[in-house]
Amino acid sequence: MACQQEVIDQVTHAHSQHVERLRYEAQLTQRQFLRVDPDNRLVAAELEKRWNEALSALKVAEEAQAESEKPEPALLALSEELKVAFSVIGQHLPVLWHHELLTQRHRKALLRCLIDKVVLHRPEPATVQARIVWRGGETTTLSIPVPVGSLKDLAGAAEMEQIILERSREGVTDEAIADELTAQGYRSPMKSFVLPSTVSGIRLKHRQFLVRHQSHPRHVEGALTLTQIAKMLDIAPHWIYDRINNGTIEVTKDPTRRLYVFPDTPATLEGFKRLVTGEIKKLRF
Repeated sequence: MACQQEVIDQVTHAHSQHVERLRYEAQLTQRQFLRVDPDNRLVAAELEKRWNEALSALKVAEEAQAESEKPEPALLALSEELKVAFSVIGQHLPVLWHHELLTQRHRKALLRCLIDKVVLHRPEPATVQARIVWRGGETTTLSIPVPVGSLKDLAGAAEMEQIILERSREGVTDEAIADELTAQGYRSPMKSFVLPSTVSGIRLKHRQFLVRHQSHPRHVEGALTLTQIAKMLDIAPHWIYDRINNGTIEVTKDPTRRLYVFPDTPATLEGFKRLVTGEIKKLRF
């Protein structure tokens, strides 16, 4: 009730200020009209017009103020039956929320009726905490993962890296390690789960290779391998793997060699350079 009365007081004050401003304008135009030389008919006619318009606007504002100051009709007390009925509605809200007849617009309107305010806090780069204060005083706290720029911004990045190195030494595949880490609550910088490319990037950074010949870059006639491009441009291979996985770089694996290959042309390296500097957003081969 106190909050409602505060809003009413603010509206009443705004109405009063508006009326006072219009009253001053009406008095000002009246004085200007009375001072003008009657022989100057054009000026006199214009000032009379402004005076009439100001008086008309003042009258409308005063009537609106008088209407707003009328006492609100007293609210009817709810019967015990209605109180019980409204209380029971709350128990059916989850079913109502997921009902196909409830549109997104209706859901938003329902939330506006139920939520008093939302307080956001970012305790660390990879997480936003949202505290929802419901009408009535109850609160709900949510922890929401958000994208970050690099692995070091993630909580538990060092532990995740250690697990990857231990599991890869045991011969576990990147895909299986990614699934295990996701189940344990870890994630990649730009996703809510762990990507196999994140696992392979960390593994390759520590020179852990799944097969022996990976330590010696393959040479494909007329093509460049991912490792060769990374070495030429002095970037980490996992940087390229991540962008292949998220669709920034569109390329398919060579079916016979089972690795990514790119055309051995100046345009290929130029395209990668422009992607690194941010001049382009996507690269397609």
